[in-house]
Amino acid sequence: MRIPKPATIHRRIMALLARNPDRFLKKVSGVIHVGANTGQERDTYKEFGLRVVWIEPIPEVFETLRANLVGYSGQIAFQYLVTDQDNSEYIFHVANNDGASSSIFDFKMHKNIWPQVAYERVITLRSTTLTSLIQKERVNAADYQALILDTQGTELLVLKGADAILGCFRFVKIEVADFESYEGCCQLRDIEQFLKPRGFHEFSRRKFAELPAGGNYYDIVYRRTAYPCSRYSRLERTFQNSVRHLTDNRGPALQKAHVVLRD
Repeated sequence: MRIPKPATIHRRIMALLARNPDRFLKKVSGVIHVGANTGQERDTYKEFGLRVVWIEPIPEVFETLRANLVGYSGQIAFQYLVTDQDNSEYIFHVANNDGASSSIFDFKMHKNIWPQVAYERVITLRSTTLTSLIQKERVNAADYQALILDTQGTELLVLKGADAILGCFRFVKIEVADFESYEGCCQLRDIEQFLKPRGFHEFSRRKFAELPAGGNYYDIVYRRTAYPCSRYSRLERTFQNSVRHLTDNRGPALQKAHVVLRD
């Protein structure tokens, strides 16, 4: 029997994953979704029985999100702008497609794919890092093994602000382009350069838009296969399990103890 080459096997696996980009959700019990918009994926998460933390910065979109989550057990929402800075002021551009393409960055090549999308107004928002948000809102990071980012060009900023807690996640899913969709936005190569040294490698990829002159938009899932310092990963898990045990037995007073060990 002829054995396929490793490259052929890899292509076949990636093709199968592309047909079901959400299959990684079977391997987690919870998701933190930054860039929630109105919670369009709430039914998908419900089908997988997941806990969900939704994060959305635009006030009126957040109110729609909260209304949409009524009756969805285990899904909660917080209104924050998440970047790599705490308490920094940003001019935030609100887009005319129900806020879906809103960003702190101006459009660049985005309009070459979606010419009908434009900014209709700006608002001023203050930021937080994901690490600070989790501590402030007493979210137990151990309950959420997947991080999903759809923040219109600021995904790298979100990752940098979450560096201290990235070891809690097994999967990171990111919407990202390999061209400058927004002025000064991160691109695919930037995401890969940040995640790879932290033990995350591509698990699946789905192209959903194409730039006429060349370039693509992707949904990419990264899986943490190895951490730069595995002994700290083991200590993290041991500590998180201990905190959860103490919290279960001593009440809410210990729920704020979200400590992450770093090298």
